[in-house]
Amino acid sequence: MSGRLQHKIAIVVGAGQTPGRTIGNGRATAVVFAREGAKVVCVDRSLEAAQETATQIGDAGGTAVAIEADATDEAACASFVDDAMQRYGRIDILHNNVGIGTGDGPPHRIEMEAWDRIFEVNLKSAVLPTKKVLPIMRQQKSGAIVNVSSIAAVCYTPITAYKASKAALNAYTHTVALGGAKYGIRANVIMPGLMDTPMAIEGIATATGMDRDELVAKRSSAVPLRAQMGDAWDVANAALFLASDEARFITGVALPVDGGQSARIG
Repeated sequence: MSGRLQHKIAIVVGAGQTPGRTIGNGRATAVVFAREGAKVVCVDRSLEAAQETATQIGDAGGTAVAIEADATDEAACASFVDDAMQRYGRIDILHNNVGIGTGDGPPHRIEMEAWDRIFEVNLKSAVLPTKKVLPIMRQQKSGAIVNVSSIAAVCYTPITAYKASKAALNAYTHTVALGGAKYGIRANVIMPGLMDTPMAIEGIATATGMDRDELVAKRSSAVPLRAQMGDAWDVANAALFLASDEARFITGVALPVDGGQSARIG
């Protein structure tokens, strides 16, 4: 296969997905990276989900391997980074796509257990893999890191911990970008808006008891661009651009992929 990521080695953390009718951001990104020529290391806490992604890539003629790992565990992150290096000898792209919002609530009701868990997952799952690849990318004098945040970082939402953790992820990415710049390392963050993904739709429908089709219609009506939610392929295509050499002069950017929703600010 040839494409915009030809000869690149990419790690996608959160490359599996929860069950649902549509495709998730992590899986879609892994598939797009492979389609564009990258060899993809598919990391997920569910080996079955990671393997499904790797199999989908392989069936389409791409190259991928599945690894089971908890991205909030430092030893596990060191292990999958070492595995990638042993297999391929370099790491060109790190894509961090793990996030949760389970148990969140408004400021006057948020439980500290939920707060701690959301922060642990949403931040450590990017901080630890990044910590492990940075020395490699510094030695290479090159590398692209793409984190997945949310427009919740800059827009109102009543879910307190999720918003705060995503704002923190944006700030963290900014620090990585400026710290890595002199080594040729770029770091950017994507802020998806309302997306038709399994975690969003099936997750919210299950938590609230809301009819799935009604939920999809309600979320779509809130999007300025054509009153239609985006999907995981929109996030994947943004990640592809930021990971590719086409974005070689772009670092420290928070890119909304939201159909104009965050443009309402101000």
